[in-house]
Amino acid sequence: MSLDTTAENADDHVDQGEPHPVVLSMRSVSKVYAGTTALQGVDFDLRAGAVNVLVGENGAGKSTMMKIIAGVEQPSGGEMELDGRPLMLRSTDDARRHGIGIVFQELNLFPNLSIVENLFIAREITGLGNAIDEAAELLHAREILKRLEQDLDPQTLVGDLRIGEQQIVEIAKALLQDARILILDEPTSALSAPEVEILFKVIAELKARGVAIVYISHRLEELVRIGDYITVLRDGRITGVAPMSTIDVPWIVHQMVGASTRDFARAQDHTYGDVALELASVSLPRAGVPGMLVDDVSLSVRRGEIVGMYGLMGAGRTELLECILGCHLELARGSVKLNGVELNGRNVDARIAAGLALIPEDRKADGLVHTMSVAENLTLASLWRLARHLHLSVAIERAAVRRFITSLGIKVANPALLIDSLSGGNQQKVVIGRALMTEPKVLLMDEPSRGIDIGAKADVFKVMRDLSHEGMGILFVTSDLEEVMKLSDRILVMSNGRITAEFTTGDATQEAIVAASSV
Repeated sequence: MSLDTTAENADDHVDQGEPHPVVLSMRSVSKVYAGTTALQGVDFDLRAGAVNVLVGENGAGKSTMMKIIAGVEQPSGGEMELDGRPLMLRSTDDARRHGIGIVFQELNLFPNLSIVENLFIAREITGLGNAIDEAAELLHAREILKRLEQDLDPQTLVGDLRIGEQQIVEIAKALLQDARILILDEPTSALSAPEVEILFKVIAELKARGVAIVYISHRLEELVRIGDYITVLRDGRITGVAPMSTIDVPWIVHQMVGASTRDFARAQDHTYGDVALELASVSLPRAGVPGMLVDDVSLSVRRGEIVGMYGLMGAGRTELLECILGCHLELARGSVKLNGVELNGRNVDARIAAGLALIPEDRKADGLVHTMSVAENLTLASLWRLARHLHLSVAIERAAVRRFITSLGIKVANPALLIDSLSGGNQQKVVIGRALMTEPKVLLMDEPSRGIDIGAKADVFKVMRDLSHEGMGILFVTSDLEEVMKLSDRILVMSNGRITAEFTTGDATQEAIVAASSV
């Protein structure tokens, strides 16, 4: 297939005789925010009984487009139709009444409520006297969790779940709506490989029932596997539309970025320095129950070295990084040294001041202050570096913000805009930028590419490689095999709280890494 498909001729790709009728359509839809045009003249057809893939780089307009369909946002111009009739959605309640459900990329759960309470909040099952029928809700909750093959107690607090389990709860919420249109925005970003397979089985069931599914993901091979139709967005415009059976990954990349490929920043031979981070017998017991979250872990990271840690959800990777940063002082055991200096007993603030920084896995809950601007989120952890004579220097702050926005390729019209005005990938870049502004000696990164498109990944990974060449030690956690193999100078595998294997990049194979992660 030719790679010069554009918005003007994209519709020529779609066989109008396909057995999936259009249930919802958008025509010339635009969305303008203060200083930013998120969508420009978008035409989109959503087909029933099919997976309608929507793809594009961060900031391309995908989430904005889906928020309009879900009633979260209203278009600035254009029209929508549902079953051939004009559609105006003024709220998410309007969308639900029309059978439209959405699983947002950013989790929208109440951590202080149980799974079952989250599943039925604002749509409780009631009985006599309008009292909540807790038994019925528990029954439905167990049924939907069983359908998703999750052995979770519905009465568990959501705040006690790992991020991947919380993602499952979000998906369960949407499935309980019994929607005729279901939008899945990065549904697999925090799921393990077995959980992804379960989700795909559920999607196949929904297709068979005639549900129209919008599927957004940055995992391109995943899209090719599961999709029936694909629509590509770039800078708020449609650049390609096609049946999935007629295209391949290079075609998708070309429509997204205007080029045939964007490689990861590859490891290059260079000399490493002395040991920057050293762990000896670090352990973290489970609170109140037998077993270990982190079990006798010892490792080291040298100056200028990128160490990738691969493992499945629940392997203990996140908990290990939290131990290194001092998040579990009362429970954690073992030794953590930075440049030969023992950090035991020092709290998180002291360890950051010593030269550690962490990019958290869940940027929404742990990485951002949503009432602050982009600039304020960037500089929040390094205000003392920007002060002169005990007062914050606005000029120095602005210069630092501009420098990091440029170096990380953060797409923002004005740094004074609220952080929530940015796409998920650009928010992630802000979290990374804030950590780098503290000038760390060792950077800890927990799933740094979660929710980031291929172009943003290349930008972030290039920054990581540049930092390592400047002498920074980096320990990053990932569930992406390609990512850990292409970016790491050395690879560690973690399973059940332990380091189960170590590879040099020359010795590592995908089969060996996966085998070690299942020990």
